[in-house]
Amino acid sequence: MAGLQHDDMLSAALADAKRYEAHDPAHLKKDQVESTVEAVSYSEKVSDLSDVYDPDHEGLEFPTEEEKATLRRVSDSIPWNAYLIAFVELAERFSFYGSSVVFTNFIQQPLPPGSHTGAGMEDGQSGALGLGQQASTGLTTFYQFWCYITPLFGAYIADTFWGRYNTICVAVGIALVGHVILIVAAVPGVIEKSSAIGAFVVGLIITGAGTGLFKANISPLVAEQYKKTKLFVITRKNGERVIVDPTMTVSRVYMYFYLFINIGALVGQISMTYAEKYVGFWLAYTLPTIVFSLCPIVLVIGRSRYVRTPPAGSVLATCLRLWQYAARGKWSWNPVRTYRNMASKSFWEDAKPSRQGAEKPSWMTFDDVWVDEVQRGLKACQVFLWYPLYWLTYNQLNNNLTSQAATMSTHGLPNDILSNLDPFALLIMIPIMDLIVYPVLRRMGLNFTALKRIAAGFFTGAMAMVWASVVQHYVYKTNPCGYDASACHDVSPLNVWIQTGSYVLLALSEIFASITGMEYAYSKAPKNMRSLVMSVFLFMSAISSALGEAFVPLSTDPLLVWNYGVMAVLASIAGVLFWVHVWKLDIVDEDQEKKGQ
Repeated sequence: MAGLQHDDMLSAALADAKRYEAHDPAHLKKDQVESTVEAVSYSEKVSDLSDVYDPDHEGLEFPTEEEKATLRRVSDSIPWNAYLIAFVELAERFSFYGSSVVFTNFIQQPLPPGSHTGAGMEDGQSGALGLGQQASTGLTTFYQFWCYITPLFGAYIADTFWGRYNTICVAVGIALVGHVILIVAAVPGVIEKSSAIGAFVVGLIITGAGTGLFKANISPLVAEQYKKTKLFVITRKNGERVIVDPTMTVSRVYMYFYLFINIGALVGQISMTYAEKYVGFWLAYTLPTIVFSLCPIVLVIGRSRYVRTPPAGSVLATCLRLWQYAARGKWSWNPVRTYRNMASKSFWEDAKPSRQGAEKPSWMTFDDVWVDEVQRGLKACQVFLWYPLYWLTYNQLNNNLTSQAATMSTHGLPNDILSNLDPFALLIMIPIMDLIVYPVLRRMGLNFTALKRIAAGFFTGAMAMVWASVVQHYVYKTNPCGYDASACHDVSPLNVWIQTGSYVLLALSEIFASITGMEYAYSKAPKNMRSLVMSVFLFMSAISSALGEAFVPLSTDPLLVWNYGVMAVLASIAGVLFWVHVWKLDIVDEDQEKKGQ
């Protein structure tokens, strides 16, 4: 745009942006020049906006092509807004994990003799409903499924009507009601009666609905607080010139966002297991509710500080229509030919508006760049299709591994305290990975890309299940009741701390697969589809929970060794097939990272 004056550039930018009003009207609702620049950047019709006022990048030095290839890349500092939102997530995860960590005992174990609270005290086993391990695994798996299918609805509401911030506020209100109902199910006078089951299930459903609306939007909202999108150069105090990479910064945001998640999970789980054991389930549900009540306070206090993207209208229908249009003539009775047609480069190229000429449909009001963004978002969703097999391994943490601990020598510890080794390991390993491991790999010239990290997550998850399978074998071997360990009044002499390996390996797999998955969902999604793509990522957990229901028959003696072994095999095979599926995409992603795209 050389030769244009500043005012002329703005006029050109406005004219170009207006052509996409039907596609993304949210950009044109703002009067500020910043919105105009964002709209033009979105359409990428203007190749150089360096002279247009851009407050997010004003005064920054941008790297040359030579500098992109030679200078070391670092992440930027995390804005305080993101920490406020991370604290909201901390409080929500405290309440979620603090209450759900006692679900297994509440459902599976019977009410201790003479107890009106379910507390097992020093040498007893806490319990309430006494429905057994299969019912416990089934209900907790249903709860996980429900919590991760409702994000699809939350994403639609946020992207179409309310925006992420308002949807989160409504979600908090819904979840609070659910938490109160859980308290009612556990108070003395109710917990002893059969009606406690009904109240508990209603509480699960309402709490899960609020959780789903919350989860779809909190992850994109925290990353949106970092507004820079372009590479820029800084000179450090030691004189080294480095490139600040927004992609690496978003990755760092999610690393510490996950750290906050696990601070909440760790404190919530440890404190509630002791509340359950020594006071009762009513306290184990009340304290999380009190902490969760901090969420609306922090949301209101920081409402003027948050970067809030307004709803831009649902683009899901347009995406589906575009895909249907692109698939014309690509179908065949031969499934191999159909796959090749769908995977060919021409699939999306032939659907671009510039290729349609005079026959362009009236609904095709977007540009070629938006087609590329939809393609990128759908590729991310294809990556997520492998996640259900990974989550099968992680889901063992919340039910079967807790039940396994109950068959071992706990030496006075609550059997569900060991699950806290997972968030505790994450609190230690996340800073180590961010400050030591990843920087060392970059200095060595090794690019541990997002897809490579996800593949590593599958294999470390499989290793965790191998560990659990071996432990279970020795539990059966040393338990006085042999293969009837779960129903035995005596326990195996094995120390419960030998479960540590499973939890540490699961934590490492979360760093590789779960954190990276959130980062990938955010970075690959078009701006007005971020909640939707994130909800697809979360929906994979719901699918995993549904698949987990098929394995419930293995969640009982004497089949638990097979249960963990099957999970290990599935995760290993999925890791191999995942890499076969994405290795070409990994090359493309790595090339884009080098170019700063």
